[in-house]
Amino acid sequence: MFHFTDDCLIGVDQIDEEHRGLFQLIGEMHDLLQNPFINDKHDHICELILRLENYADEHFKHEEAYMEKINHPELALQRKQHLEFSEKMIEADTILKSHNEDELLEDLLTYLVRWLYRHIIGSDLMIGRMVTLDEWKKSSYAFTKQYLTGIEIIDEEHRELFRIMNEVHDVIANDLLSDKYDEIVRLLEDLRTYTKIHFKDEEQYMESIHYKGLEAQKTAHEIFVSRLDEMDLNEIDANQQDALEEIMAFLTEWLINHILHMDRKIAP
Repeated sequence: MFHFTDDCLIGVDQIDEEHRGLFQLIGEMHDLLQNPFINDKHDHICELILRLENYADEHFKHEEAYMEKINHPELALQRKQHLEFSEKMIEADTILKSHNEDELLEDLLTYLVRWLYRHIIGSDLMIGRMVTLDEWKKSSYAFTKQYLTGIEIIDEEHRELFRIMNEVHDVIANDLLSDKYDEIVRLLEDLRTYTKIHFKDEEQYMESIHYKGLEAQKTAHEIFVSRLDEMDLNEIDANQQDALEEIMAFLTEWLINHILHMDRKIAP
């Protein structure tokens, strides 16, 4: 079951309330899919699909307008993701009209539910929390006591992630280095490799203490790793500075906010 918790709050009232509404619809969808006592779910599914489609469309418009207002660097990616969801909703409508509501429809609805949850946890959390690119270029990221969780292995691995991020930041900010490609590729590979090791260790620790927020953490981790894995190095090589600044601003701010707003809650 998917619950709207404080971990999902981004600090923008309208978006938070609309996310709360989406979680409610997600919960209704989940309950319907799992209900063994309703044999013919067609009318219930039609009604929920229509509500979810209309609500999501309005929410996406509001969210994109807010991102445009604050000049959020992830706006283009968010629009692409929102379009992907809307296209899946059209696919759901097509299946419903054909009255094919067996495995195909259930798989599609499960996809929509999981997509929304992952999107909110993995992408929307950064709306309103990211610094501007100008601020990011001037920043340095020291590992200070505000990032401590009190769990030795997690704190040490966070410290190493900060070291790698700062090294990437310094290379990008170095105006005397004309071709940064090889160095950046090496550092990004270091970041990708170490992040996967860290997330595995962190999840194992959470499992060992039966941490209730484990599933939300796993979802957030998957999103971060996918962003690293999906980076187009050819595009980076062709447009090094702008591409690297945008990517690293997102990754740095995401990781810092993840530590502050999620990881610090792991410790008793």
